[in-house]
Amino acid sequence: MTTKTAQVAIVGGGLIGTWTAFFLAKRGWDVILIEKGVVGAQSSGVNFGNLRLQGRYPGQYPLSLRSQAIWEEIEELIGDRCEFERTGHLYVAMNEAEQEKLEQHARVAEGHGLVIERIGRDELRRRWPWLGEGLQAATYSARDATANPRLVSVAVARAAQRLGAEIVEHTRVTEVRRNRIGFTVETDTGLVVDCTAVVNSAGAWALAIAEAFGETAPMFAAGPPQFVTEPIPYQVVPSVQAVDGSVIFRQIPRGNVIFAGYPRTAADPVLNRAPVPPIKTLSGMRNLVRIAPFLKWAQVIRVWSGIEGYLPDMLPVIGESETTPGLFHAFGFCGHGFQVGPGVGAVLADLIVDGITDTPIAPFSINRFRNAVQVSDKLAHEFDAPAAPGSRAG
Repeated sequence: MTTKTAQVAIVGGGLIGTWTAFFLAKRGWDVILIEKGVVGAQSSGVNFGNLRLQGRYPGQYPLSLRSQAIWEEIEELIGDRCEFERTGHLYVAMNEAEQEKLEQHARVAEGHGLVIERIGRDELRRRWPWLGEGLQAATYSARDATANPRLVSVAVARAAQRLGAEIVEHTRVTEVRRNRIGFTVETDTGLVVDCTAVVNSAGAWALAIAEAFGETAPMFAAGPPQFVTEPIPYQVVPSVQAVDGSVIFRQIPRGNVIFAGYPRTAADPVLNRAPVPPIKTLSGMRNLVRIAPFLKWAQVIRVWSGIEGYLPDMLPVIGESETTPGLFHAFGFCGHGFQVGPGVGAVLADLIVDGITDTPIAPFSINRFRNAVQVSDKLAHEFDAPAAPGSRAG
């Protein structure tokens, strides 16, 4: 058995955990991050890579905008650009009802200072001639961006290490309990960490820690089906998303087109599997060709998904435990954690070091699950029935 001490132990080495380690180490705090596998191997490393500002939950905009500002300085902060590019984001509508939804999203975003451009049918075809003729309208945000999820968590972890954080991989946390100075964290490798604060950023596996301290949330695991095509001539600069979520795609400069779309599929956090049924690739390609007909003959060369934690209101849990001072939760990001990850890390560092943050996070408290939570209408069309057990009730 090896016993170490630290001011903060972070459980989970995805984007949330690594950014939290980075910002705490940057402020001079002694941090140990413990990851059951390798850093960035779960949803943080296999997601679509979109840094979308349009269409967010209204109460998330302060956090999202703080996060985007960090993304825009990523190379200066960590010494690696991680293929960050301000590509812009094109939200497209096929009919009047979808166009009204776009307008609602645009008004909310503009209320938080984001510049949104409204584009009609003819202008769409003139500026992006590869789009299908069935599109009625779109909104465009030039500030939206993309980055490579395979690179980011690892690069942030390296930057945290340079600042003094310790990163421990292939080590599963088996118990977190209170002691007289704060917490004892035990692992399956014999490593024991005594610390004054714990960050629970264990993704789809985070409930075990929360429930050990008398808290819970109705989280379930799922994953978005994704695929990538062979390289084809580069012409799609912005990320493109259908407002109904059936199509989200972007093309990287190497020529490959990356696709994601709904409905999400079931994932198994016990067996650590997120298989993509072949029918989802076929239906995804059909949906994609509606938006971008030039991809009709593109060959799909790889298919994957990831294990993500989802909550019925499609909002994450962020903040200090309601039962246990010094325990901080950050999980259940419902597929949105890549964009907000840096901001969440900065907020958690604020809370741990200063005891307060200027970024509003009240809507994300774990205590909202003490009572019935409003179920998001997104669950009706963004998930297969087995992916969200019981989610349609209420």
